[in-house]
Amino acid sequence: MTKITAAEVNKLRRQTGAGMMDCKKALVENEGDFDKAIDYLRKKGQKVASKRADKEASEGVVVAKTNADKNFSIVVMINCETDFVAKNQDFIDFVNSVTDVAIKNTPRSIEELKALILNGRTVEESIMDQVGKIGEKIGLNGYEFVEAARTFAYNHQGNKLATILALNKSEAENVDQIGTELAMQVAAMNPIAVDKENVSQEIIDKEIEIGKEQVRQEGKPENLIEKIAIGKLNKFFKENTLLNQDFVRDTKKTVRQYLTETDKNLTVTSFKRLKLGE
Repeated sequence: MTKITAAEVNKLRRQTGAGMMDCKKALVENEGDFDKAIDYLRKKGQKVASKRADKEASEGVVVAKTNADKNFSIVVMINCETDFVAKNQDFIDFVNSVTDVAIKNTPRSIEELKALILNGRTVEESIMDQVGKIGEKIGLNGYEFVEAARTFAYNHQGNKLATILALNKSEAENVDQIGTELAMQVAAMNPIAVDKENVSQEIIDKEIEIGKEQVRQEGKPENLIEKIAIGKLNKFFKENTLLNQDFVRDTKKTVRQYLTETDKNLTVTSFKRLKLGE
């Protein structure tokens, strides 16, 4: 049997909000696998926090920027070991310099970004220079981009969370306000996809399986299990896909309704979100 430590139990409790004994049993039953333990708790009817809840965060800085044409946005995450370094202005300036090189050269992958030249050296070499200078492990561990008719970048206060978002039209009325508000929505509500059609089949199958097990735990008749599980899946789509979420600034309407009130053809084409610890 896999030995489960108190620290592991406490970590799962912080992630899910479930009781200590329930967390210990979930980890034991699943041989210490955190993802499987979370699904186990959900199947048992536990009211657990989102699977994407904050994990123990490594430190660092996250920065998002948009190019001058406003049709390409990026988000960069560079990690370090301590909060002291993460809050140091020299380190913050270094992360911004990497982001500036990225927005200028529009790399399509983190590998392309690492190969770009920053002050006569590659970004990867510059990061190693920072390791020598600071004495901590430094890593470029996140890079995402969006490209569309109009893109937006949002940096949450504290440099620990940033989002980028793309709209399919650049001339819509109040497009700057709309894009900024929706980039903030992504930061606050952490959707997993733009719409339900963009959710992977793997996630759908897992949610249906969890829903069925929850219904069985509630003692519902077998002939109703499939129908109720599908209902739970639709609720999952509403809570976790951007266009179907309640708009945070006016919860009487969905994000989709908010967009179509301005322009019936206006929509979000993509978004990315980077946060320390996720």
